[in-house]
Amino acid sequence: MNVVGPQKLKLNVDSANSVSALLLRPSGARACFVFAHGAGAGMTHEFMERVASGLYDRGIATLRYQFPYMEKGSKRPDAPALAHAAVRAAVREAARCCPGLTLVAGGKSFGGRMTSQAQSIAPLAGVHGLAFLGFPLHPAGKPSDQRAEHLSDVHVPMLFLQGTRDKLAELQLLEPVVKRLGTSASLHLVQEADHSFHVMARSGRNDRDVMSEVAGALSAWIGATSG
Repeated sequence: MNVVGPQKLKLNVDSANSVSALLLRPSGARACFVFAHGAGAGMTHEFMERVASGLYDRGIATLRYQFPYMEKGSKRPDAPALAHAAVRAAVREAARCCPGLTLVAGGKSFGGRMTSQAQSIAPLAGVHGLAFLGFPLHPAGKPSDQRAEHLSDVHVPMLFLQGTRDKLAELQLLEPVVKRLGTSASLHLVQEADHSFHVMARSGRNDRDVMSEVAGALSAWIGATSG
């Protein structure tokens, strides 16, 4: 399927901050994924574009957006309260642009964690589930599951898409976290992928194969959640 260009949007986060967003909606879309970027790269990063394109091909719209620090060209992520406000602004805009579509929110690494934190504080209006693409359970080399404590206050289905070589989520810690969350949480392991979902040549796969798997697994889960 040929992907049309995304629609450019502007979101008002608060009285002092507005950010850019990109809406990519296929005809006959069945859901919309409100898609936040990771800490080190914005909404136009190749990873974000590939996921959005893969979901488009599978009948799912995406609304990608910037966090305020990224919009300003800063390398220092926003304080959680401001990041949470950006998540909520994006969800509101997705609901406005895609009335009638099932909303799912989440994102890559930092973006996914800020989304889950926002949801744990107060439910994101109209959001039926959260999807994390590389949940950053702990800093590299500092294994811990403290960053997952707030997830017990999330009461919508959750999907963890995680590479088996992800240094920011050791599996011996992540798997018990997902198990504790019960039937509302699902874990999809991407074999031989790292935190950026790159695979080594010796794995017998390439990054294109991995991105197809990621988009397919996310699409299937969104379909099940919205169904």
